[in-house]
Amino acid sequence: MRVIMMGTGPFASPTLGQLYLSRHQVLALVTRPPRPMHGKSQAQANPMRELAVAHGTPVHQPESINTPAARAVLASYRPDLFVVCDYGQILAGETIEIARFGGINLHASLLPKYRGAAPINWAIYRGETETGVTIIHMTSRIDAGPAIAQARAPIGADETAAELEPRLAELGAPAVLSAIDALESGAARPIEQNPTEATRAPRLKKEFGLIDWSRPAEAIKNQIRALQPWPKTYTFWHRPDGEPLRLILERVHVVPALPAEPGTVLEAKDEKLVVATGEKALLIDAIQPAGKRVLSAAEFLRGYGVRPGEVFG
Repeated sequence: MRVIMMGTGPFASPTLGQLYLSRHQVLALVTRPPRPMHGKSQAQANPMRELAVAHGTPVHQPESINTPAARAVLASYRPDLFVVCDYGQILAGETIEIARFGGINLHASLLPKYRGAAPINWAIYRGETETGVTIIHMTSRIDAGPAIAQARAPIGADETAAELEPRLAELGAPAVLSAIDALESGAARPIEQNPTEATRAPRLKKEFGLIDWSRPAEAIKNQIRALQPWPKTYTFWHRPDGEPLRLILERVHVVPALPAEPGTVLEAKDEKLVVATGEKALLIDAIQPAGKRVLSAAEFLRGYGVRPGEVFG
């Protein structure tokens, strides 16, 4: 097949790599224009662009994929199929129709669950123990097209979003090739999604990281796992003799504890920093004070002098 790949983030890189190893022809890469990194002047790295350039593939970076000019460029390649993954723009129906077979999209969830921009994060946040990838035949509705293929994967009890994403990316690449082969041969039997089972996975915001200590310890642990590497999960230590100090929690474990006011420091000695929650407690293994490096619990306790009875919140 004559394929145009559309992708920007690292989740799409294994799929493009597998396309280069397949019998299909990668006509071009369409990716997002360079954007400055937060707080910096240089552009954010784009692994997809780098991979395409290394293979001599033309790269296009339209501000909008749905303008007449962008559509004219796509049509000039006479593509059979668009392969879309982690692109960052929504394709209009008129754009999808340019390719003979339309477009397929690799999505990092078991659709119809977790439609949206952050499916990996929200699956972990909600305490799922299994997720996967779905390849859909694209429509103009976001993540709502019929499923051509799915692959499942367990979520580790301590696995973070940053660890799960590359696993799912590798899982998705061969599934995309299988979907392409099925479309080409006519063997594809797309399954319509049940809209009553759909759940949302909205784009992450910084404020999602603030801890509500009245939630169960397991839920807070899932929040910490889900919001790595961004926006991270944070709280404030209300110091008796100073302004509240912002703390980012990096690694925690759930431990049993007697009921106490949520956010209360229960233990703060040697290597043990334990904080009460709405159900059980959290043993904090690694923590990052504002403007400092990540510290072990022992390093933090030696340097900051937290005491039992003080409050996080």
